[in-house]
Amino acid sequence: MNGELILFFVLALVAIGSGVLMLNLTKVVHMVIALVFTFLSIAGLYIMLSAEFLAFVQILIYSGAITIIMLFGIMLTRHDDRAEKKVSLPKSIIVLSGIAVFFVIMFLQINDLSFGEQAAELHVDNAEKIGIELYSKYIIPFELTSVLLLVALVGAIVLAKRDDEKEAEDNE
Repeated sequence: MNGELILFFVLALVAIGSGVLMLNLTKVVHMVIALVFTFLSIAGLYIMLSAEFLAFVQILIYSGAITIIMLFGIMLTRHDDRAEKKVSLPKSIIVLSGIAVFFVIMFLQINDLSFGEQAAELHVDNAEKIGIELYSKYIIPFELTSVLLLVALVGAIVLAKRDDEKEAEDNE
């Protein structure tokens, strides 16, 4: 086994393991930390695929900005972390066996995968190719996504302001 295959297995196991941890942890801050590990390992997989631009964006946007926004959202909302639930052993065994079966199936399928001649041009001018595709073929979905994010931001501000006004009325 070469080093690249070992690195792939390590990054894949970290991504899958931290994804499962994120779903099974009970404290929200611990979930966010597991999510960061998932994002970072996926960025490592992007680097292995010679998609450095996507890895950079993955780290900058997801591991950085989205995680910080989630942490601020957690800190600014009221929630009760005291309710801890226990996971039964049969449920854990079923989940772990399902993950193992999924991993074996994916490994066997990826091991037999061949891209042929198109794979030779994959890592030449990645950022330029992404920009050309994004701003030529997909300009309408790109702009609609920006409008959707703007509407979500304005809606979050309106809801937060409404909650502040309601809390101020309750305190009077």
